Amino acid sequence: MSTEQGFIGRTFGDRDDVALTLLDNMIWPILGVVILGILLTVPQTFRSMQLILWGAVPIGLLVLAESLCLLSGHFDLSIGSIAGFSAMFTGMLLGTCPSCWAVTTSPWVGFGVILITGAVIGLANGVMIAKVGLNPFLQTLAFLIIFEGAKTAMQTQPVTGLPRLYVQVGGTPDLAIGIMLAAFLVFGLVLRYTSFGQSVYALGSSEVSAREVGIDTERLIIVIYTISGLLSAIAGLMLTGFVGVVPPLIGEGLVFQAFAGAVIGGISLFGGRGKITGALGGVILIQLVQSALNNSPVVGATQIQMINGIVLLVAILLYSTQSKIRSRILASGAV
Repeated sequence: MSTEQGFIGRTFGDRDDVALTLLDNMIWPILGVVILGILLTVPQTFRSMQLILWGAVPIGLLVLAESLCLLSGHFDLSIGSIAGFSAMFTGMLLGTCPSCWAVTTSPWVGFGVILITGAVIGLANGVMIAKVGLNPFLQTLAFLIIFEGAKTAMQTQPVTGLPRLYVQVGGTPDLAIGIMLAAFLVFGLVLRYTSFGQSVYALGSSEVSAREVGIDTERLIIVIYTISGLLSAIAGLMLTGFVGVVPPLIGEGLVFQAFAGAVIGGISLFGGRGKITGALGGVILIQLVQSALNNSPVVGATQIQMINGIVLLVAILLYSTQSKIRSRILASGAV
């Protein structure tokens, strides 16, 4: 009898492990179903995988930034506005358009300025949240509004005349895709194998517990938001290269796609759980859906924003369902 109970227990335990593993990696079967659906309905979407991946680079870097914040139990609504403001501010310094400031033509100065701008805004986010104690939602929402407004105040026309090398980084498909994949690889390894990564997961699981085991949570939050700002600035650089100019609406609306990509990829909204590989799967899925919408003859340009909202809603529903199933499995295992 005891042998039989042990066998059943092992069997059910293994089955629960398999179910939890499938839940953690549900992005991949979902991605398979979406690819099959697109192949059947809008096959012309796959005419150029390089173009799809190239278009995914800016949103990929923003998903990475949002995933890092979410894993730590926080979130950042300002990533799109940081990307847009950093790109516009640097473009005004480098550009030769009639209303540009034209301070310098050095692309290397441009690289430094855009990265420093994004990092400083992220640092300010982190300080206000960790040191001043502001709510992350209110703080990053305020910065979203401030920097969207600041971008519009600087320029309402496309910024042109940017240095060639500055535009080439994001404008060369293989280089841009390589930068995105390298960023995911580096962050995947850092979060998996370093004490910094373990601290991020610990902070996301419980800030009080993380503090009790000796983690400087305030400094960690500041570092996380600074990295988020830096990644957002790189996304702004990639957007500039992809378009070839700095358009006045650069970066707007991307935060919602970044949230959807991270959540569909299995990153927990409440921190402490999720994989960077899943976030990469979320990026590919979001970009495939976007490309299919752009190529679909039955979907107009005015409908795409609405469908993006539906995709975000589906992502939230999937996350909610996944969380309920996970809780049910863990509860049954604890009995």
